[in-house]
This record gives sequence, structure tokens and C-alpha cells, in this order.
Amino acid sequence: MYPAYLESYDNGKLNRIIEATFKMLGSCCICPRKCKIDRLNDKRGFCRIGLKPQVCSFMPHHGEEPAISGKRGSGTIFFSGCNMACVYCQNYEFSQLDEGSGVGDEELADFMLQLQEIGCHNINLVTPTHILPQILKALSLAIPKGLKIPLVYNTGGYECFKIIKLLDGIVDIYLPDMRYADNDMAIQYSCAPDYPKFNQEALKEMHRQVGTAQLDNEGIIKKGIIIRHLVLPHNISGTDRIMKFIAQELSKDTYISLMSQYFPCYKANRFKEISRRITYKEYADAKRAMEKYGLHNGWIQEGHGLERFAGINIKRALEARP
Repeated sequence: MYPAYLESYDNGKLNRIIEATFKMLGSCCICPRKCKIDRLNDKRGFCRIGLKPQVCSFMPHHGEEPAISGKRGSGTIFFSGCNMACVYCQNYEFSQLDEGSGVGDEELADFMLQLQEIGCHNINLVTPTHILPQILKALSLAIPKGLKIPLVYNTGGYECFKIIKLLDGIVDIYLPDMRYADNDMAIQYSCAPDYPKFNQEALKEMHRQVGTAQLDNEGIIKKGIIIRHLVLPHNISGTDRIMKFIAQELSKDTYISLMSQYFPCYKANRFKEISRRITYKEYADAKRAMEKYGLHNGWIQEGHGLERFAGINIKRALEARP
């Protein structure tokens, strides 16, 4: 059945996972931080979210990768709070400063149904990690009311392998970041200890579940993984090592979104080395790293620092460069 969650709903798997993940909130171990606080009683740990999720906004998003947004937009729900603390976060108003309002299960389910009614291609869950049980509960309420478009699990990539494994048969589309190859950089700029380890384990499981991105005749992803990589100044993100991992541990056919849009916001100006945008050379070096490891599928961003994606094959773009 498609989306995959329809079968999991019918055979009872979805409800079993909802029960299991809510139990984890009692001594929270939903993400690698394992705060061990009782979120069932609305206690708050690193993510600053208790039992009830907060939503900043929901809308059709036309600025994602072409395979995600398509012509009708991606049905995006922006959740407040985060299990990372990136000093340069572009969404800091709601991810770090918690702008947004608390929503109940029925209301969150209604958001999903409204986005489907508008005609969105998918339900795009932005920063879902810390409120996964609540999202799954809302999903279970939306399905009998007619929800039938796929989920996009849009994550910063700081995930537990065992949690991602639970999503097998529920999530059809994964959209994770690969932010850092170096643990020290992850700690310094995102307060995310062991990010490379957790990130790589989680992405291997995502790839095992859904494989390389499968696009329909209109270029819209139906199933699979798209990996986002934000190029940071001074190669802080460790692009070469990340591309090597993707090519050798996942697949050279993996779709990659190579992002040049970094700009110093939130607390970035406190760190001289990231207090500027990336240079043309830094982005060109990132593209060469992809070429070096034979990675050819995905999208690059047109122009320096623009948020518009070029819907072209990366290999052709590399071959056409000066």
C-alpha cells in the first residue's frame, strides 16, 4: 500500500509504535541526548518541549528541492524546539526561541488534512525528532479521515538508530541533513556530541528502509532518501568526508541537495570563522568533492547563497563548469 503508513495503520503496527514511543517520553530517550526527564508530565529537557508539541506555522512550501515542492508545494509543518542548538540556525525564531503555539493531537491531524486538501504533494515534518510520538498519534487520527499523501521526515540528522528503525513502514521519504563529519565541530557549533556517529548510523538505516529516491514522471519523489548538505565557511562541515561516506556506505546514486545558502544569523557573529557567507571557491570545492566520489544525482543552488535550486543533474553541472 502507498503511502506505507496505510498498511501499518491497518495491521496495527502504527498503534504499537505510538504506544512504545510515548513510553519513552516518561524518561525521555527519543533522541541521542537521552535527557531522561518525564515529558509525559510536561517536564522539559534540552528541546524545551514537554508533552504537547508546538507549531510555528503550516503551509504549502514552494522553496524546497524540486522533487519535494513540485508544482503544488510541500505541505510543511514547522515545529518549535529542536534537539540541536546550531549557533547559525536560520529558523532560530521557532527552533531556538520557541516561537509557536501548543497544539493537540486532533488539531495537528487537521493541519495534515488541510494541507492535503490544498493539493500538497506530501506532509513535510520539519524538525520532528523530539515530538515523534505526538506526530505519530496525530497521523493515526488523520488516516481514517482520509490522509493519503506521503510523509517527509525533514530532520537535522541528530537521530537514534533505534528510533529511525521504528519508522520502517511509516515514512516513505527521508530528508536528513548531514551537517558535520567532525565531532568537535558538531559540539562547538551545534552542541551535538557524537553527531557524526549518530547521523551516519541513522542515515544507513534510512537508506536501508527506502533506498535511493524514486521520482515519478513529474519529477516528484514518491519514496527514498534525499540528503541535504549545508556548505559552511572554512570547510567546517567536512564536505569531503561526508561525500566519501555517502558514496561508499550508501550509494553513488544517492540524491544530494548541496546547499550554498549559509548566512551568519542568530549567534553566528560571535564566531569569527562563521561570521561570513561562503565563498565561490568553497562551494566549488564542495561540488568537486561530489565529483571525486562519483556522486551525480541531486541539486545544486544557482548563484552564490541563493535559495533557489537548480533542477539539473549534478554530473552535468560539474561537466559544464568553467
